[in-house]
This record gives sequence, structure tokens and C-alpha cells, in this order.
Amino acid sequence: MATSPQLTSELGAQLDGRLIAPSDNDYDQARTLFFRGFSRRPAAIALPASAEDVARVVGYARDEGLELAVRSGGHSSAGHGTSEGGIVLDLSQLRSLDVDADGHSAWAGSGLTAGEYTTGVGAHGLVTGFGDTPSVGIGGITLSGGLGFLVRKHGLTIDDLLAADLVTADGSLLRVDADSHPDLFWAIRGGGGNFGVVTRFHYRLHELDQILGGLLVLPASPESISSFVSAVAEAPDELSAVANAMLAPPMPFIPAEHHGKPVMMVLLVYAGPAESGEAAVASVRDVADPLVDMVKPLRYADIYELLGEGPSPALITSRNTFVDTVDTGAAATILDRLPQSTAPMRAVQLRVLGGAAARVPADATAFAHRGSGLMLNVAAMYENPDDTPAHREWVTGLSEALEDGGPSGYVGFYGHESEDRVRAAYPGATWERLVEVKRRYDPTNVFRLNQNISPE
Repeated sequence: MATSPQLTSELGAQLDGRLIAPSDNDYDQARTLFFRGFSRRPAAIALPASAEDVARVVGYARDEGLELAVRSGGHSSAGHGTSEGGIVLDLSQLRSLDVDADGHSAWAGSGLTAGEYTTGVGAHGLVTGFGDTPSVGIGGITLSGGLGFLVRKHGLTIDDLLAADLVTADGSLLRVDADSHPDLFWAIRGGGGNFGVVTRFHYRLHELDQILGGLLVLPASPESISSFVSAVAEAPDELSAVANAMLAPPMPFIPAEHHGKPVMMVLLVYAGPAESGEAAVASVRDVADPLVDMVKPLRYADIYELLGEGPSPALITSRNTFVDTVDTGAAATILDRLPQSTAPMRAVQLRVLGGAAARVPADATAFAHRGSGLMLNVAAMYENPDDTPAHREWVTGLSEALEDGGPSGYVGFYGHESEDRVRAAYPGATWERLVEVKRRYDPTNVFRLNQNISPE
């Protein structure tokens, strides 16, 4: 491990925040990620107390040639939130939330989770759309794009990003928005953590208190899967839904006779009053007779509590692609392949897009898949790392079988990926434009522990 005592002495003395060393009692806890299968041992873990602290850590790692891992919520399935022998920059102490309810905006520290932010702004009856997991850090999901429960009504998370405070590779503290450093503002909306460390985000807020939402469990067949996609795509923009096609787990609320059989676990939100959402939700219920119906009127901020969050898996292998639709042939392929995997948990997730997300021009942000009908994510979760090759082969084979327009992808769900796969996330001129911004703001690739856009 590189220079831990020296690092602790030199860098620790510069910080207002804390530096955790391998000798500290909470080191093992501090180096643990959401996916438990990574056992890397960083030389130190920095918990900055301010943007100035972030700049000091970035500068030290740059000058000493140490690998720098930047962590918001620690959900990277590639383990990018930790390092073997480098420095982890853990943003979890940057937890400020300043809500301007009258101005419908909020400044949020990048250490907040999606659940914490949603609860905080929800106290004012306001929302910004994030994903479907409360413990995800707002930093990672925002920088990759943000596909969540309000994607059809209000667009991606980045479509509500007004500005950001950011530390660049040379230690500069910049505020970026549409008028100040517009090239950098464009790049961080979908380009990931390649261009700097965001310490605060400025989000637009929407009025939304009451919703109709929750979980439906439907029997899965080629017809029901295809009909689900069509029903959501044709529904009002207020309805967003995510379905996991899988073999029913032995959960107590699922009838025992359906355990192990193909189902769709559908998470949905109608972003409006329950009485006006019943017709839209009925179109999904009509796809097949529900096995479980937990959809009910809620406050939006309660959606995460209703859905809950299961135990952290050790490892996940996944591959995603954007497609126009899922017909019965593609749905049959999904159902044929699910039993062929030996992973304890495997699924194909269908996220229907369109609506507000599709009305933003493709070149307005670094997320350029605006015209796609939905994103499919094939995933296998498991415990033993020796099983990775077999699970990766199943995931890759099924994902490629479902592609309908060549390789594509969303970096927010990427794991260990090749350069070609990273480039597939940024079609057309998007890649070249991102490389130009990378050369301008990070020419030596300090921020490389990510889905990397090399300045070379």
C-alpha cells in the first residue's frame, strides 16, 4: 500500500474534514461499498468538510500520482468508489440542503442520497426526479443522467439540473451553468465523473405531493411483457414505470404457487392526483390479472419507504441497451433465457422512456439517447466471484440478443466495461465533444476511475 503513514500526516494536516487511515477502527467500515464483493484497501479515505477540502485532496492525489476514487453513494457495480492503494474521496459529509420553496429550486450537497434529498424537499411538497433506490448518492445518478420515476413527466435528473459547484483537476473551484463554462455544464449532464468533483448541485423543483404509486406483480408472458411496454408508452406522461422480468422470488406477499414462475415486478408512479391516475394505472393492471397489487395514493416522498430496499448483494454483472420497443418475440427471448442463468437473482429490467425526456434535443446534454423507447438492463446478482465469467456470458448473450439498433448503453448502470462499450454510451458527435472537454479540464486524466473518457 502506497505511503499510508506519510499520506496521513501530510494530507490529514491540510483538511478541515477527516482522513481515515488503515490503522483506524472504522477503516473497514469506511472502505465498504454497497456491493460487498470488493475488498480493496485504499491508502486513506478522505471525508472532506468543504469544497476547499475536496480541492486539497484532488491536488494531493494529482501531485503524488495516486489513484483517486470519488464516492458519492458507493453504488458503482465496477467498484469505482474504492481503490487499491490510492485515495478514496468520500463525499458523504457534504450534506447541505438549501431549499428555496418559493423559487422552486434547491442547492444540495453531493453527499446526500436520493432518499434523503427527496424527503427534505418533500417536506415542502416539492420533488426532483431520481432513481428507484433511496441509498443511491445524488452525485453518481445525476452525472450519469438519472432515469427514475418522473422521467416521462419531468425528464431525466439532468433536465432539472440548473448549475453545479465543481472542483477541476487543477484544483479550481468553478460554478458551471448554461452561461458560465457552458461546455463543462453540458459534459457533466451525462458524461459521468470524468471532468471534476461536484460538491453541490442546483436543482429545479416541481410541485408534487400526492401521487398514485407502488408495486404490481403481474404474471409474465410474451404478450403481457409486450403489452406492458405499449401501455406505459401510450399512457399520459404522468405515468412512469419500471418492470423487472424475473422468476418470482419466495417473498411472503407473492402467492406461494407462483414462486419460481415468470413474473413482472412493476414499480410505477402516476405523478398527479390519484383520481386522475386511476385510468392510466388501469391500463397496466389490464395487461394481466395482478398477483399482487400494492398501488395506492401516497405522498411522493413516501415512495422509497413503500418499496423498501433489500440487502446489498456481493456482486452484480449487468449489461444494458436502448431499444425502440419490446415485441412478443423479444419478450419470448427474455423468458426463454431467464431459466438458463444459475445466478440466485437474475432479471431483465424494462424502463419505458419517452415523454419529457424525449422532448429534449439529443445534443442538449451528454446523455444522447433521447429518441429511444426504453432501456433494457440484463442483470445477474450473486455471491461467489469465481462465478463471474459464467454470469457475464449469460448477461452479455441475452443483452446482445435484445439489441435492435446496434450497441448502445447508459453509463449509470455500467459495470466493468471495455472502451468500445463506454463509447457506445455516447453516439455520434457526442463522444468527440466529450473528449474535447476532457482535454480542456483534465488533460492528465486525474479522474480516470470511472467509465473513462480518455483525453488521448
